[in-house]
Amino acid sequence: MTDAFPPPIPPKAPAAPPGAYTVPVGGYATSAGAYQVPPEAAASRGTGLIALLLAGLASVAAPIAAGILGLSIGKRAPIETVISAPDGIVWSALTPVRTLVLWLEIAFWSGTVLGILALTLGIVAIVRRRGRPAGISAIVGAIAGPIVFIGLVWLLYGLGGSA
Repeated sequence: MTDAFPPPIPPKAPAAPPGAYTVPVGGYATSAGAYQVPPEAAASRGTGLIALLLAGLASVAAPIAAGILGLSIGKRAPIETVISAPDGIVWSALTPVRTLVLWLEIAFWSGTVLGILALTLGIVAIVRRRGRPAGISAIVGAIAGPIVFIGLVWLLYGLGGSA
């Protein structure tokens, strides 16, 4: 069997207008030593490590300092004197330990600021790939910081009150 019809003729490319820049057929030729994408430079792990350091301060150092203060407050103003009224907390019972309470509050806010910085830098380290494992650890530490802080203060405050 032979084909009754000849193969179709491909259409001709339209002619360029006079004075137009002509492009070689098939696109531009690649020259020798063509541009190549440079290899990725090793990213610094500094951001992740700074975030991890801040998370350590926020979730370890601040709770320990606050726990020691809570123990001292518990010894000087036991929970029975603070919560003795049927209406709730007797704030005047904390008057003898107001300086310690102020230092406890300073430790709380310092831990909060350090934790927020650690969380932010941890996210930046993960997104920009600048110490990703340390950034992940920093985020976990920053999230665990408030739980550790509150738990340790209440535990040591109760131990101080019972001593």
